[in-house]
Amino acid sequence: MPERRLQKILIANRGEIAVRIIRTCHEMGIRTVAVFSDADRSMPHVSKADEAYYLGPSPSRESYLAIDKILSVARQAHVDAIHPGYGFLSENPDFAQRVFDAGIIFIGPRPESIRAMGDKTEARKLVARSGVPIVPGTEQPLTSLGDADEFCGRHGFPILLKAAAGGGGKGMRVVHSTQEFAASFKSAQSEARSAFGDPRIYIEKYLDAPRHVEFQILSDTHGTTIHLGERECSIQRRHQKVIEETPCVILDDALRHRMGETAIKAAQACQYQNAGTIEFLLDRDKNFYFLEMNTRLQVEHPITEMRTGIDLVAQQIDIALGHHLSFTQSDITWRGHAIECRIYAEDCEDNFYPSTGRITHLKPPGGFGVRDERGVDSGAEISVYYDSMIAKLVVWANSRAEAIERMKRALREYEILGVKTNIPVCIFVMEHQKFLQGDYDTHFLSTHFSPAILPRLSEDERKAAAIVCALLTDRTTNGRSIGSINPSAASMNSRTEQNLSYSSSSKWKQRRRDTMRTR
Repeated sequence: MPERRLQKILIANRGEIAVRIIRTCHEMGIRTVAVFSDADRSMPHVSKADEAYYLGPSPSRESYLAIDKILSVARQAHVDAIHPGYGFLSENPDFAQRVFDAGIIFIGPRPESIRAMGDKTEARKLVARSGVPIVPGTEQPLTSLGDADEFCGRHGFPILLKAAAGGGGKGMRVVHSTQEFAASFKSAQSEARSAFGDPRIYIEKYLDAPRHVEFQILSDTHGTTIHLGERECSIQRRHQKVIEETPCVILDDALRHRMGETAIKAAQACQYQNAGTIEFLLDRDKNFYFLEMNTRLQVEHPITEMRTGIDLVAQQIDIALGHHLSFTQSDITWRGHAIECRIYAEDCEDNFYPSTGRITHLKPPGGFGVRDERGVDSGAEISVYYDSMIAKLVVWANSRAEAIERMKRALREYEILGVKTNIPVCIFVMEHQKFLQGDYDTHFLSTHFSPAILPRLSEDERKAAAIVCALLTDRTTNGRSIGSINPSAASMNSRTEQNLSYSSSSKWKQRRRDTMRTR
């Protein structure tokens, strides 16, 4: 009997992850349907899909979070399946259930698994019953400030307040004393309500200087679960990942095996199916603790693909169709080293505040071992409505040292004008001695990075960069000849200065290296 195939998939998402999914679908001979809001009419995922349907106004609650609208499009387009990507509705059990109820395949886990692992307090209890180590914390969400007294008295400070229904650093606050608790609790609760529609907060004991290490798992519908190795995700700002690498430099084979087996055990605790990620905290003594499970594809999944040669989106689709995994744990081989830098439109000099505006020029890097995944092109608008990530820059090499050098080269090649980005911070990390030694934790950026370390352009460099900026911007907008530019009149706003200097000025790059050598 021939295996079942999908004819058409709707991607209930936007940006680079929608483009990523579309590409694999096309390679598998599957037609794709994109959805878009007012802000995304001209985005690449709309043009790359076979069909595209308008959802509504730019705010996500009126477009990408509007379940009824998405299901209406699915029926209108006669799709076989829906892929949620990550973010938005990807970990919403009600959406998954609605998709199943509509007779459409949901490319992800069962609603029960999403619900079980989506509630952080319930997930902790569930995996603990399976023998998975967890960080000490409250078993139930806090209903009042008084509920925290017993835990704090028993475990002491610092503690971590976390949203029961969330992730991505939202609704999370570190509390160092009783005096800070009330304000931090109220702030975390408000952010959790805004981000997830659920104000519940619970407490975990805060681990000092942990490393954030996660394992990619795949589970088919026939009871087989395997892992595809780890990813180190400790370079973070405001509890959100910025740089990931695989393998983790401090894991030996024995510890890697134990953590991988524990990740499989955690997934099996909720009868998991499809692709997912088990996240751990690893302390200084290499004790590891379950943090949470992400019941979806991860932003950083490409680095796992680069080392294993396995297309995770293709695996998701096959699993959703009920196919057996075509390989066993012993079949998995890992090769080389991979690093991902998330390129965000944000101001490194202003606490990483999002940098909105139009991208007037974008030229990605290339070359052997470089993978650029993005959902924007020149002319795209970075709006206030969605996450400010521009691209995921991924490199692979035979060794970690080679991968770092390749990433530095690729970051310096990346040309983005019109908005500020975090490219300078990514270069800073790649050049820092602690990162080169593999000696870092989740506090790396807050401990080592300061905007003051970023060198500034001299007046001559500023003028030269302004001319180049004007030439590039003019070339990408109205097509006038270079001769029409008046150098004396060229000007460069603060949003273009930072990235132009990092990607186009060799003198600037040399000054950057000189600055790092003196630290």
